[in-house]
Amino acid sequence: MIPWKVLESKILLERKWLTITEQRVALPRAVEMEFHQVRSPDWTSVLARTQTGDVVLVEQYRHGLGGSSLELPAGVIDPGESPLQAAKRELLEETGYSSDDWRVLQVVNTEPVRHTNRAHFFFAANAEQTQEPTPMEDENIVVRLSPAAALLDSVDRGAIVHGVHVGAILLAARRGWI
Repeated sequence: MIPWKVLESKILLERKWLTITEQRVALPRAVEMEFHQVRSPDWTSVLARTQTGDVVLVEQYRHGLGGSSLELPAGVIDPGESPLQAAKRELLEETGYSSDDWRVLQVVNTEPVRHTNRAHFFFAANAEQTQEPTPMEDENIVVRLSPAAALLDSVDRGAIVHGVHVGAILLAARRGWI
């Protein structure tokens, strides 16, 4: 594939977690068009299974959805932090759970048409609660445990709607990890 040529680029909005850039691009067939690119940090997410076979989930309000969302624990990778370090930190902060058995599940582009970031998914086996959750002050999180066997039913009936989280759950099921 021939990449597009960026003729002009200007930042329309720049905030801590989001930069929106307007570009004038030349496509391979000599067509020029306006394009908007969304840049945000890479993030990580964890599918954690406890020693008793439950999966650790979080329920929290999502403003884009306008309601609560049942999800895998997740968060932004801080500068200087590896995706695995961020995954371990996010699982502990949001849920109080930790694990000594980590595996890479998948790295995906969250929406490759306009977004530049990637999501790093990990599987944590034999997770156990080692402390109370310590969410950030802007997070209102309720920890939920779901039997691993019921997780696919939650996806099927629409109880889990975060698209890339659904993909990670399906991949973990395919690998026999849940």
